[in-house]
Amino acid sequence: MKTRRYFLSKTLVTLAGAALSPSLLTAHHVEEPLPLPTLQGRKILFTYGGWAGHDPETNKDYFVPWLEEQGATVVSANHTAPYADEALMDTIDLVIQSITMSNITREEEKGLLRAISNGTGMVGWHGGLCDSFRSSTAYQYMTGGQFVAHPGGIVDYQVDIVNKKDAINQGLSSFQMKSEQYYMHVDPNVKVLATTKFSGANDPWIEGCVVPVAWKKMFNNGRVFYSSLGHELSHLIDKPDALAMIQRGITWASASKYEPVEKWINPVYY
Repeated sequence: MKTRRYFLSKTLVTLAGAALSPSLLTAHHVEEPLPLPTLQGRKILFTYGGWAGHDPETNKDYFVPWLEEQGATVVSANHTAPYADEALMDTIDLVIQSITMSNITREEEKGLLRAISNGTGMVGWHGGLCDSFRSSTAYQYMTGGQFVAHPGGIVDYQVDIVNKKDAINQGLSSFQMKSEQYYMHVDPNVKVLATTKFSGANDPWIEGCVVPVAWKKMFNNGRVFYSSLGHELSHLIDKPDALAMIQRGITWASASKYEPVEKWINPVYY
């Protein structure tokens, strides 16, 4: 006669086998990314300003012609007032922001977050995206991270490309930088694309810390891409893979309204 203990043991064996089955394990893996889209026909809002030390106007003057060469229509503004214009924001496929520190009004913040949540993409690099509007935690919730330090100022460091199967990273290689090495506080629910390890030469208590350099994430229906590189525009131009990552991040984030939401259950760091 088969006892209750027998049936319990059989059930546990079955569940253990299911837990280890490839079909269940892969259910927690990231879906294969779509090929990168193009910028043809996209409408982009490029906002710039804030602290002049990060060359916001120089960034605008370099990237806007490239965006237009790719077939995008670009609206530029040296302030954040467009974020509060709901009619305008509803037509925007992608916001590229180069505004370090500065301030944002409640109406502007609300309008920007509404647009990104509804499917407008968001892209920025260095302090232009993740050192903006320091008092706005709702904004930081959207971007996925916040700059907190760059020990030693301009230093030599390595950027390691991770998650090489992602379309943004395909064909890219790790590289050396001489720039500000950003120490970031990061949302765990992001897909990290590149990292850097701190030597501890300036702050010994962070020796060996690995911190994300670039990531992609979703804010409801909106795609968000960030790279901490680019203290000066030349720091990007001199490193082709650093520039390519940002340009690819721009094209990826521009397609929020036109491609399925990327699904991922667990954060992907490596």
